[in-house]
Parts: sequence; C-alpha cells; structure tokens
Amino acid sequence: MRYFMRLAYCGAGYLGWQIQPQGLTVQGALQQALSRLLRQPVTVTGAGRTDTDVNARMMIAHFDADGELPPDLTYRLNAMVGKGIAVQEIWPVADDAHARFDAKERTYRYFASMGKTPFGWPLTWLVVNDLDFDAMNRGAECLIGRQDFTSFSKLHTQVKTNICDVRLARWVRVDDSPTPLGSEGNLWYFEITADRFLRNMVRAVVGTLVDVGRGKIPPEAVREIIEKKDRCSAGTSMPGHALYLWDIRY
Repeated sequence: MRYFMRLAYCGAGYLGWQIQPQGLTVQGALQQALSRLLRQPVTVTGAGRTDTDVNARMMIAHFDADGELPPDLTYRLNAMVGKGIAVQEIWPVADDAHARFDAKERTYRYFASMGKTPFGWPLTWLVVNDLDFDAMNRGAECLIGRQDFTSFSKLHTQVKTNICDVRLARWVRVDDSPTPLGSEGNLWYFEITADRFLRNMVRAVVGTLVDVGRGKIPPEAVREIIEKKDRCSAGTSMPGHALYLWDIRY
C-alpha cells in the first residue's frame, strides 16, 4: 500500500535530500528509520531534491509498505530521524499517487536579513551592503512565464527540458513584529512559484537579482540573461542555508 508523508527539515548537516554514496541525507535518514520500524525494505520518494544545507518548511514524500502501519509510527519515526527532521503526517493514498509527478506547483523562499542577529545563522543570508529591492522586483518580473531557464541551471544535468512555468517571483519585506531572525522591516524574502525547478535554479536566480540590487546590472538585463541560455551570463549561486522549499500544491 502507498502512503504520503508530510515533513519539514533543517538542511544544516545534511548533504541534501537525495541519498549520496557517503554522508547523511534526509532521504537516507527516513529510509533507514522506516525500514527498521516496519521491518521491510522501504524506498522514500520526495516531491523534490533539495541541495546541501537547503531547508524545507514542507516536503511531501511517498513510500510503499506491506501491511498496516503502526498507529504510533509518526511518533516513533520522529524519535529515530533526529532533531533536524520533523515528520508531521502520514496517510494512505492511491497506489498510483506520486509525490513528485503529481505535484502541480512548488514554492521556494530565500530569506535575507539586513542586520546581523545571532539567531539568523544558518537560517538567513546576511546582507552586507544595501540592496535596491525595487530594482530587484523589476528584474524579478522578467522571470514570469513559460521560458527556457538554462541560464539558471546547473550544468550537465539529466533533465529532458529546461522549460519552466514561473507563476510568481517577488521580493517581500516582513513587516510584522520583530522575530529572532530579524527586527521589524529588516527581514526580506524572495518568493518564487513554478510548475518545476531546475537544479540550482532558485539560488542562481537570487544571485542574479542581488547583482541587480547592487547596481551591477540593470533590471532588464535579467530578460537578456534568460534569452542567452548560458549559465555563465547569470549571477553567482547563493548559499543554500537561507533557501526553503516552502509549499507544494497538488
């Protein structure tokens, strides 16, 4: 029988989602724990593959298991996977349901703090110099639509197409009361929603928009970078620790 799982995790200390030959990964930790608890080999498939240090406020995954699940499986699973992973819910689904291929859109957020806080690391990126967020939002508008995002993709990947449909791309200032991650008005995040994402795409997009915010390139240059389909024309990839897989819709 197939089951869906909703979980969250802090990416610090993990080599990303996908199992690696060496090193701790989120997928590996879940599979090892589930296999021990259910006493059968279990393969976990996630809705996406986050890179090293990247966080997930929401990740959906599926796995198959013979027989009924123990009623306290979520509790026991959380006790085994460590403090960096929180399994929130497990429920049965149709046998052909797929956590990755059935997802209609995904949302990522990249958090930037305009002032140093001892609680910001490793959850936000500290902005050293001022940024022009108005210009960055004008540049972000160039991302909207169904386009070829080769310029923001890691090279030599095995995907069949680099076409993505970006439906939302914007910088947002957090104006609520102060939080440990930043004081009022000093915390920003970049939010982007698309039907799919390429490897390293969000961090490369953020790096390019930061170049806009620093005045290195004009906002309209983002469209020119997309049209070039050349990774070398885009900005530097940003650190992964401030990036979050924020939402997944089915």
